[in-house]
Amino acid sequence: MLNLWNMTDYIVSARKYRPESFETLIGQDNIARTLKNSIQRGQLAHAYLFCGPRGVGKTTTARIFAKMINCSNPSADGEPCGQCESCVSFAEGRSYCIFEMDAASNNSVDDIKDLIDKVRIPPQVGRYSVYIIDEVHMLSTQAFNAFLKTLEEPPEYAIFILATTEKHKILPTILSRCQTYDFNRITVDNIVRNLRDIAGKEGVTIDDESLHVIALKADGAMRDALTIFDQTVAFCGTDVKYADVIRNLNVLDYEYSFSLVENFLSGDYASALRTFDEILSKGFNALHFMSALSSHFRDLLVARAGGVDSLLELAASVKERYRAQAASCSEKFLYDALTATTACEQGYKMAVNPRLHIEFCLMKLCFMNRAATQTAAQPVQTPTTQPTPAAQTTPVVQQAPVVQEAPVQNVRQRGTAGGSGLSLKSLAAREQTQASENVVPEQKEIIPSDDDIVAKWNMIKEEGKGNLRLFNAMDTAKLDLKLQNGRKIVRYCVMNDAQKIWLESLNSRLEAKMRKLLGSSLVDMVVDLQPEDPSEKVAVTPEDKAKEMMEKNPVVRSAIADLGLELK
Repeated sequence: MLNLWNMTDYIVSARKYRPESFETLIGQDNIARTLKNSIQRGQLAHAYLFCGPRGVGKTTTARIFAKMINCSNPSADGEPCGQCESCVSFAEGRSYCIFEMDAASNNSVDDIKDLIDKVRIPPQVGRYSVYIIDEVHMLSTQAFNAFLKTLEEPPEYAIFILATTEKHKILPTILSRCQTYDFNRITVDNIVRNLRDIAGKEGVTIDDESLHVIALKADGAMRDALTIFDQTVAFCGTDVKYADVIRNLNVLDYEYSFSLVENFLSGDYASALRTFDEILSKGFNALHFMSALSSHFRDLLVARAGGVDSLLELAASVKERYRAQAASCSEKFLYDALTATTACEQGYKMAVNPRLHIEFCLMKLCFMNRAATQTAAQPVQTPTTQPTPAAQTTPVVQQAPVVQEAPVQNVRQRGTAGGSGLSLKSLAAREQTQASENVVPEQKEIIPSDDDIVAKWNMIKEEGKGNLRLFNAMDTAKLDLKLQNGRKIVRYCVMNDAQKIWLESLNSRLEAKMRKLLGSSLVDMVVDLQPEDPSEKVAVTPEDKAKEMMEKNPVVRSAIADLGLELK
């Protein structure tokens, strides 16, 4: 049978191990020192504002400060004695000089008026009446306004301590009347150290890896860490194991990340996909998995850099594993991998098939390192293998585009007709194609003939059939070829201003194409308008159009005559 009497005696760790002095305050050393100095020097303000994230000790610090300023026998280092009437009454919850108010549920003007009435009564025990208002940002605007005068000029025995997690919601008129203290998130090392001490006092055996998991899950809040610690002990008992901790807290094991990186390095995308499927089958969120993988690559980069171990919030044994794996990865691979995973996170919510989106990223990471390894393994040809420098340069420039042309066409056909085209051969061929297209054939200072220019003009026009606008413009343009100052001027005249303006934006590309095909650098292309032919009169008015129709079509003339119509 359950012992209900023992159950009622249980106190959660967050309350049982709440700091009772500035010395036991965790992670807020600067604030504790400032407050102790102000007490020792007798420089107490009438209003304080403690702001910061949840669970970092704002209310606890306010209570320690209130107990300290009313202590009858403080210690030499500025700590409350814990034995005087003020300290004992506060510990027993019956102090009449320290008042706490929750502004989340007491946020109206009437609540503030009741508080103002209490402020008028001097303390019966101790020197100060301390009013701690928690979650002060929840007060209404009217309540803030009613509180202003009392906050600015309270009685000499009254001290206000306001605590909030959302400083930006407080009126500037309130902020200007308070000394503001910003509380920081508690570091992982401080949380681990405190949890280790508490575990020793409670007789709980727990390893450092489990403590780090709890500290990371708490996200800088000591209260959250103690709550998670109690939950873990309730699940595991007094002998806590790492596997039980991650299962209870639903945390993704870092073993998956280490295993996936090994798959990426070996190019084993099948194992990577199986690991991802196993993670999903255990109920983990796919986006959280990608976030954990990005964090893993970040930690590998930090571990590889050396000298920045403080940036790794991990247990010592885990840090060694990160250093070992980072040594087997190149910095470029880690950087490219981190770029790929963060881009995958950004595009996850926009993906039609989120699982395929992540699987493609995993395959990309596998192919990324495999392609880099194959490129590094290719033999490098040194210039000494060529007979002469002249024979080394000219044939490569002339033959490179011809050699790569057929494989590129095959690769593109397979990519469009047969599948996704993710083979390593296609990737390598594509890179070689881009390199060959960037090779510019040698252009000589020769004057091409008119026939060659016209032939190349027609060739460019035929290649541009996919762009109907360009094809029509080139087809209707009239070429005017002249030799001027030792250069060949190719003037192509178009029909209207719209074509002229548009082709002027393309002229540099057409000129480069023409020079490339002709193999000559002495060719200049100019776009111009076709001159008007005065003999060709264009019908504009309705009368002119009717006369033109009558002249060209006898049927129209006979119809007008039969109907007895006249042109005006």
